Amino acid sequence: MNLAEICDNAKKGREYALLGNYDSSIVYYQGVIQQIHKHCQSLRDPALKVKWQQVRQELTEEYEQVKGIMGTIESFKSEKPVDILAPQSDVRSEDPAVWPPPTPAEHRNPVPVKRPNSAAKQQRKDSPGLQHRGAGQGGRGQTNPKPERPGFRDARGLKAKDDKVRLQLIIDTPGDAEQKKFDGIGYDSDLVESLERDIVSRNPNVHWDDIADLEDAKKLLREAVVLPMWMPDFFKGIRRPWKGVLMVGPPGTGKTMLAKAVATECGTTFFNVSSSTLTSKYRGESEKLVRLLFEMARFYAPTTIFIDEIDSICGRRGTSDEHEASRRVKSELLVQMDGVGGALENDDPSKMVMVLAATNFPWDIDEALRRRLEKRIYIPLPTAVGRVELLKINLREVELASDVDLDLIAEKIDGYSGADITNVCRDASMMAMRRRIQGLSPEEIRALSKDELQMPVTMEDFTLTLKKISKSVSAADLEKYEAWMAEFGSV
Repeated sequence: MNLAEICDNAKKGREYALLGNYDSSIVYYQGVIQQIHKHCQSLRDPALKVKWQQVRQELTEEYEQVKGIMGTIESFKSEKPVDILAPQSDVRSEDPAVWPPPTPAEHRNPVPVKRPNSAAKQQRKDSPGLQHRGAGQGGRGQTNPKPERPGFRDARGLKAKDDKVRLQLIIDTPGDAEQKKFDGIGYDSDLVESLERDIVSRNPNVHWDDIADLEDAKKLLREAVVLPMWMPDFFKGIRRPWKGVLMVGPPGTGKTMLAKAVATECGTTFFNVSSSTLTSKYRGESEKLVRLLFEMARFYAPTTIFIDEIDSICGRRGTSDEHEASRRVKSELLVQMDGVGGALENDDPSKMVMVLAATNFPWDIDEALRRRLEKRIYIPLPTAVGRVELLKINLREVELASDVDLDLIAEKIDGYSGADITNVCRDASMMAMRRRIQGLSPEEIRALSKDELQMPVTMEDFTLTLKKISKSVSAADLEKYEAWMAEFGSV
């Protein structure tokens, strides 16, 4: 389903209504309502489905208003009542897949209507004389203007509701659809464009089911981030949401995936920040980037700011190798997270800005930042059950031989991280291809068909792979993480 097409068709229906071409407007309204109905049936997220149903209800009300206006116009044209639905019977289609619906015969060759740009919209809004049918350049009835009649005021009244519904569509529609934009007044336009392009990510589309194991971490993240969005009336006062959450653990355990799942489940705008994002060669510009980041986050609220490898941005202050510019960036980050302009106790949780950070070196983080990241969660290596789930997720597109025992493989990869397990599966899945092309010339390799390379992965492939790929996390590293969590953890 092309969500940008849904938005575009909804705009066309409203524009035809505002320009007085009600028959064509009816056609577009019927089609877009059917498209939204079909889109709702394909959604898995209940909250998102409810929002789309609300949009569909709003558009249905507009559709009924346009039909009422058509009835009023027909009553002026004829002395006896006219059934305005009869001519449309051949237009309506109960099948949502039929789009666009057939155009009425009297409108198969409509006069082309230029879609108004933003300047034209503002002119029509500011000048009452241009709002009736046929006024302005490009109007369909410019040479034969008609006096205002009952019902035309309702057509212009769609404009207020248009803005409301369009904004709802914009917020809930990922992809190429029109988005609400941060104006950036007072900031360098290049900095604003850079953050918009490189950081903002709407609907990362990673769900809890896509992450194996880590049930304790998921439960804590739901309580710290997701539940305040679902129950805003409860999470107020002393029960206000956590200002920040720090995920600690060895590399490759799924910290970034958890952050994306949080953003998806909350329906928030996701800011993926790294040290290079907030670094500039010009003096004072890095602090401005930090401030601009939080200003944009408040504008797009509810927002999740994910700072990966936060130790590289906010290490301990006061060390001998600390640069002055680095210290200023840290100070600005601390002020924005817990300063005068920060979140208040009674702020609406649905408008919150949550800072979600991840690090492999928690002992290098500044003490003040550690205090602001109130919830500190340990992301451990996968358990035996988690390793089996990870094997199934990574091998779901690969054909396995009958001798493959995933439980036995999971025992052999004890101590492997999630990233290590992915590497094992990738290498094992290529073993059959390596055997097939061994000794062949380049021409013979290119002549191989896809079916000849689609051979099942055997247990021997995994045995050979495990001899080459070792785990990346040592026992000494695990002891350091456990010691830090025992001292500073907050689960």
